[in-house]
Amino acid sequence: MRVVRRAPGPPARRAARLPGALPVLLGCLPGLPAVLAPALCAEGVERSVTVRLRNAEHPAPGRPLAAHRAARPPIVPRSAWLDRATRRTQPPPRYDDRVVAVFPHHTDSPNGYACAHAPRVIRHLYAGRTGARAWEDIGYNFLVDRCGTIYEGRAGGVDRPVTGAHAQGFNHRRAGIAALGTFTAGVPVPRAMTDAIAALAARKLGLAGVDPRGHVRMVSSNGLSRYKAGATATLPAVAGHGEGFTTSSPGAALTARLPGIRAKAALLQGRTRTATPQPARSPLPAPPPTVGTTQAGRRWGP
Repeated sequence: MRVVRRAPGPPARRAARLPGALPVLLGCLPGLPAVLAPALCAEGVERSVTVRLRNAEHPAPGRPLAAHRAARPPIVPRSAWLDRATRRTQPPPRYDDRVVAVFPHHTDSPNGYACAHAPRVIRHLYAGRTGARAWEDIGYNFLVDRCGTIYEGRAGGVDRPVTGAHAQGFNHRRAGIAALGTFTAGVPVPRAMTDAIAALAARKLGLAGVDPRGHVRMVSSNGLSRYKAGATATLPAVAGHGEGFTTSSPGAALTARLPGIRAKAALLQGRTRTATPQPARSPLPAPPPTVGTTQAGRRWGP
């Protein structure tokens, strides 16, 4: 009786069924020529690792975090306004996991400053907070002057989710943007200022895939806000300070400009359609109150 044996399939087909980087590892097994084996091993393993890193660093197209990231506007660093004579020693900055909302404020200071003197105005605000109030740093993450120049405020990095001290009960996962001046009812709000606030909001919220025209769920960390500690509030992603705390900030005039700021920020993120309800995000458990005493005996702020 004659037995017919089927010839083995092509090597390429068999290798295709092997998982992951196993075909590469086989190139490192004994039996290959001494010169060929190290080359196959090094080249194959490097290619496998490179592909994995590339896939991890560049998510698939269409994901919100990639699709709606806005360019970072020019931001003047702290070193431009904080001199050695004014600077105080402070502990390292604190961070959250991401920024999901921004709070525009006004500084309730005079409007008649020359834009070239904005660093001096910010320095004065910093000295007041860290002096008489004994805060560790200025509370706002950013400040914007009437010419549209954006300044880095609180230390920690302009693209990092730095925990601020600007909104009682809602400092975690929010960025505070302060407009230099007082913008009560009837006071003109410079277009350059609102455009800069929109650009900054687009950038910060885009890093977390948040639509500036939408709403987000927030947990109050302090009962001195409009909500008791631990309560969940649904607020605009770009919310006036008065939404979370009993205050007139950012002033009636700037508050009236918030819808336009939201729309401008959305356009800068590449969003052209009307805002749609965003999927509900589970808020983090109430974080510890931002007001507190550090080992040095100073306060972080509200």
